[in-house]
Amino acid sequence: MISSINLINDGKTSYTTDKKGVPFKSALSGGGVKFLDTFIKSQENLSSTRFIQDTTTNWVPKALLSRSKADFWEFTFLEFLESGLFYYAAPFFGEYLYRKGLFKSVLPKNLKEDVLKNIPQSLETIKKSNADKAMKNRLVTAKSGIVLACLAIPALEYALSFAKNLFTLKVFKVSDFNNIANLNKDKKEDINQQKHVESHAKKELVKAGVISAAGIGAGLVLAAKGHKSDKAVKLSEYILEPGEKLAETLRKTGVKSPKLEKFLKDYMKLDFENSGGKLSLSKGQLAVICTIGLFGYSNAAKDRGKLDFYEVWTRVPLVVLYTIFGSSIFDAGFKSILAKKGKYPELIKKDKNGVINVPSRTELQEIASKLGQKNNTSYEKELSALIKQKAVITGVPYAFSLAVMGFSLSAITRIWTKYRYNHQQKNGSDKQS
Repeated sequence: MISSINLINDGKTSYTTDKKGVPFKSALSGGGVKFLDTFIKSQENLSSTRFIQDTTTNWVPKALLSRSKADFWEFTFLEFLESGLFYYAAPFFGEYLYRKGLFKSVLPKNLKEDVLKNIPQSLETIKKSNADKAMKNRLVTAKSGIVLACLAIPALEYALSFAKNLFTLKVFKVSDFNNIANLNKDKKEDINQQKHVESHAKKELVKAGVISAAGIGAGLVLAAKGHKSDKAVKLSEYILEPGEKLAETLRKTGVKSPKLEKFLKDYMKLDFENSGGKLSLSKGQLAVICTIGLFGYSNAAKDRGKLDFYEVWTRVPLVVLYTIFGSSIFDAGFKSILAKKGKYPELIKKDKNGVINVPSRTELQEIASKLGQKNNTSYEKELSALIKQKAVITGVPYAFSLAVMGFSLSAITRIWTKYRYNHQQKNGSDKQS
């Protein structure tokens, strides 16, 4: 029964009132502060953050440095569809297509509302809740079933590079990378290569469809029947939180590192994040999709020539790392520098394990209220100051990473590809220099 469940919402905390229950005023003075506030909020939504970063980092530099019309349109085709898959497919499939759609059909009528309502809760919250064992098992296997059904997303990401090859072949009638990159002056095309590119692309697209259907079917079965089997429930826990399980194993073997455990839990988490009771993209899901995409890039590039393959492995692994971690690599170093210099003490604080945690945008409201009372200043003034400080903490690594991973990497890979091509022509060989 619904009344037997009392799960704690582990979504993002939202501070809307002060200690006396008086609503906080959200008005901020000055267009500059409002702009910074919008920037900060966008950075705390993983889908929006990574979409903006990815588009700015990957598409804009390549658009300005495009080598031909075919080159421009194929990476435009790829980048925007890929960004959609990376950042919006998981929450769309999980929340709307599955949770509010397809998976309703496999749940009992008397439990459907309860299960669907609590699916966004974390595995830890479910296991610690006062729900009975049967309901906990249903929630765990239903969550895991949805994650399993989302196999469709990495399958589609893998096939997307082949769809790009097919797009370029059909629209621009080219399949040779030397022609696409405007390296070859005579522009001759090999008919046999074109046939291979087309047949291989179609085969991979069909394969992606089969894998997607298999994942959805297996997910539905797990959600419908898995709660009856302790082994299926245990398997579901591993599917949802492989990083947590690995961290537990490491602790048992004597490896105790809070930073490593946090990394594993964040980047090996296949479960969704709970965003206000809705399923949203997790870092682990993004990591899987990006990694699978790398091998799709590589395999599809082989069909179009060695230089395409070399360019992929020169650029894409770094792009994948950037896509997964965003500006966090630079972010961690910048925060350490600020901490050592004693900057922004209200925001830059280390926990007992030495990990620096910066409050979220919603938490700034409570901090601003306390500072206003302590300093005898207005809430609005303190909030504006905190927003400016957080914008520096977030914005500097973000801007630096865009410059390094954007224009620099795109320019270098294009120069390096041109060098390889010229070197091959000089030596009369199609071998890598």
